[in-house]
Amino acid sequence: MQTNRRAFLQVAGSSFLGLGSGQAGAVAAPKSVIIVLLTGGASQLDTFDPKPDAPEEIRGEFGTIGTSLPGVRLCEHLPQLARRMNHWALVRSLSHGENGHLPGTHRLLTGSPMPLQRGTDLDNVLSRRDWPSYGAAVSFIRKPTDGIPAGVTLPHALIEGPLTWPGQHAGFLGAAYDPFLVTQDPNSPSFRFDTLEPLAYARHDRLEERRNLLASIDRSDDQRPHHATAFRMLGASQVARAFKMEQEAERTRDRYGRTSFGQTLLLSRRLVQAGVSVVQANMGIVQTWDTHSNNWGRLKTQLLPWLDQGLAALIDDLADEGRLDSTLVAVVGEFGRTPKVSTLPGDPKPGRDHWAACYSGLFAGAGVRGGQVIGRSDSKAAFPLTTAYTPYDIGATIYQVLGIDPTTEVVDSLGRPIAINRGKAMDVLFRGA
Repeated sequence: MQTNRRAFLQVAGSSFLGLGSGQAGAVAAPKSVIIVLLTGGASQLDTFDPKPDAPEEIRGEFGTIGTSLPGVRLCEHLPQLARRMNHWALVRSLSHGENGHLPGTHRLLTGSPMPLQRGTDLDNVLSRRDWPSYGAAVSFIRKPTDGIPAGVTLPHALIEGPLTWPGQHAGFLGAAYDPFLVTQDPNSPSFRFDTLEPLAYARHDRLEERRNLLASIDRSDDQRPHHATAFRMLGASQVARAFKMEQEAERTRDRYGRTSFGQTLLLSRRLVQAGVSVVQANMGIVQTWDTHSNNWGRLKTQLLPWLDQGLAALIDDLADEGRLDSTLVAVVGEFGRTPKVSTLPGDPKPGRDHWAACYSGLFAGAGVRGGQVIGRSDSKAAFPLTTAYTPYDIGATIYQVLGIDPTTEVVDSLGRPIAINRGKAMDVLFRGA
């Protein structure tokens, strides 16, 4: 009973519930967004902005390959992406000033800076002082009542030891608007809709049991409306079906790759089909792309092949189904890696450290003009030589795609009106460089 109680409390108290009132921003022709998060920060030099003419201590160990765009080259371990660059806008001039994982991730997932913190990682953890994530803001502003989550994060939260990355939930908007959290790997053979105990979607024959359990442990009048809405959302059949991965053809699952990356991207596509507004697809745990050590070994044997295969299948399916026009796909980490190769003390396998001054991201769909490269970095991929775009600008772009004015104001915990975003939408994505 204790395990079930904890699982249910996570469902009832921490899922998005879409209640309350907000100041509605401009809402027009809303679309969906899939954020493919390269958590830890992928190397721009070893992925999307290689420098084959740079010295070895800059260019690293990989060669390059041509793409479907004349004169544009990518890392040699991204062949499927290279063939599909007609769908993608590649931005090579992303930049900001925060080299820490936690505050950098908050900037990316909320489009706003962190509230004032005290200076150590332990002070920068997930907090109700955070700005809301995109799915949370949609839930707050739109107040969905159709049983479809505004935001879903999968296949896990970003947590390491005592640290829980900020920007993952509704922040000062409150727990009622937190995105729905999937806590199982879609690639696992045991991933089944009716066994997802920590989730807000359970079998219909178990809902009454959980409702009764909630009544016995929580008598708070102000929580009852939130819980009632949560239970209405449990029964959204199209969302329930999205989790039934076994309904996908085996050949489709194989195209995405039988990896956590591939199946997470497949489930992201299914959730968008079900009507979810914002899907955050975490490509690994918090340090997965944090390649201080063995950068080229990890990228070559796992990270790049898994990502390459999954993104190829995702973009093909969205295009073939006619959903690419209504779905923004953003592939980006919280920062990039240092131009110069480095080695940790006592570690024989070199890597690269954190570098927020210049990095790259990929964008496709929702009106993005594919087949273009936006921005240019210097000869070391160390600094932008053209207009720099920040995580705040990415956030403004996401809100714009979702049909929400990025200047929309919400009220924080102190009663102050605050704009949900600090950036400017990257219109260049849609009109061309």
